[in-house]
Amino acid sequence: MVKTTILRVVSDKLFVYFCLMKNIAILVPESSVMQAIADPRYMFSVVNQFLQSKGQEPLFQVQLVGQSREVRLNNGMFSVHTDRLLSEVEHADLIFIPALFGDMQSAIDLNRSAIPWIVDQYRRGAEVASLCVGAFLLASTGLLDGKQCSTHWAFANEFREMFPNVELKDGSVITDENNLYSSGGATSYWNLLLYLVEKYTDRETAILTSKFFAIDIDRDSQSAFMVFQGQKNHSDEEIKQAQEYIESHYHDKIAVEELADRFAIGRRSFERRFKKSTNNTVVEYLQRVRIEAAKRRFENSRKSINEVMYDVGYTDTKAFRDVFKKITGLTPVEYRNKFSKVS
Repeated sequence: MVKTTILRVVSDKLFVYFCLMKNIAILVPESSVMQAIADPRYMFSVVNQFLQSKGQEPLFQVQLVGQSREVRLNNGMFSVHTDRLLSEVEHADLIFIPALFGDMQSAIDLNRSAIPWIVDQYRRGAEVASLCVGAFLLASTGLLDGKQCSTHWAFANEFREMFPNVELKDGSVITDENNLYSSGGATSYWNLLLYLVEKYTDRETAILTSKFFAIDIDRDSQSAFMVFQGQKNHSDEEIKQAQEYIESHYHDKIAVEELADRFAIGRRSFERRFKKSTNNTVVEYLQRVRIEAAKRRFENSRKSINEVMYDVGYTDTKAFRDVFKKITGLTPVEYRNKFSKVS
């Protein structure tokens, strides 16, 4: 009787333990970034070690899953061996979609057979997180339609063109909506990993993890790292000419009415076409071009804040500072201190 009771207690504890375990499936897509596969596995394995050092059971079972047993990356330079095929995964609590590599449309096409699996797991209760430009594969599932998403700032225009039904959050490091997560560009995904560590464990463990990996735990913007490239991948030639004019004359006083007249377009029609083509109003586009020019001067010259302000077409210090901070997330002084190489 005693033996039976002990066995039942042990069995009950094991049942509770396996119910608490989080099954993390890291997808290994064709044409993906190896670091974005290895890093989440590394972090959650380290968190397991932290928990064990406190006398607790490990919480995460982390596995690499894929469409084949072996996935070659970077034109065969690296090879990743998966723990399970997608068809062998019965249930995942959290799925990571790593950053893709190369041409996004080609990368999506290579991994199209994984899309039904992602959708099926999500509908069965799995949470799904994309890392950096892994957002392209997540968006291809249709799960992000009508929802917010983040990705690498350099791919923002391409993402908007491919997925117009997804609300891309410029500058965001993390988005979290309906058990779908995404991160900003490159190393921003470490912040999403920390965010999920805190969600599944506690703040104390997340802070310890952030210290171990030397990550700023509360970084919430990639705006300071963004480079404004404009949106010229459209077919409205007159608007392209207007963009080029703004980029060549940003230091001058430019009025919307004058621009419309210059290209012989009615103002309302000009503003509508400009917004549709560039995803910015004329005023927003001019602000972004001016601030991008200011950033370059802060990085490479000894000019004062006021000198830079006048160089890029501003005459009001407060207006310049407000627009600069809105776009970069930093004041002009903070930006210069962060990026200037000129002593």
